[in-house]
Amino acid sequence: MAVPTMIDVSQFIVPGMSEIIQRTVEKRHTGGTYGGGAMEDLLATPAYVDVMIRAAVKAVDHRLPEGYITVGRSMEFTHEAPTGTGMSVSIKATVAEVNGNRVIFDIIASDEVGPIGSGKHERVIVNQGEWAKKVQERLKLVKNIAIK
Repeated sequence: MAVPTMIDVSQFIVPGMSEIIQRTVEKRHTGGTYGGGAMEDLLATPAYVDVMIRAAVKAVDHRLPEGYITVGRSMEFTHEAPTGTGMSVSIKATVAEVNGNRVIFDIIASDEVGPIGSGKHERVIVNQGEWAKKVQERLKLVKNIAIK
């Protein structure tokens, strides 16, 4: 559903740009909150992926011209080691490739003990207004949802 951009994104986004997000794992980030009751004191995979996506967005969206945003297209990741409540997670998203309006990130994640996983994430740069119109057209088939 990505709307093609008419801008040369290479003037705004270049490989090597990165952002690190650090988060202390709280109960709301654990398996108990996400339905994995047996892992109630460990970082839940959905919360882990959320931070990966936030790091990618934070690395590039503020560099885009007004009216442009990125939207997620794909995510591939591993979650290889547990992180408990109270521990700090660091996730670094680095622009690996820019191809047209597509931005691909390499992501690495660690805690105080060491690496906990990695991933690749693709985001697409879109004009927010045009994208919202396309979304609205598609969603009106089901119900009228206002997209901001």
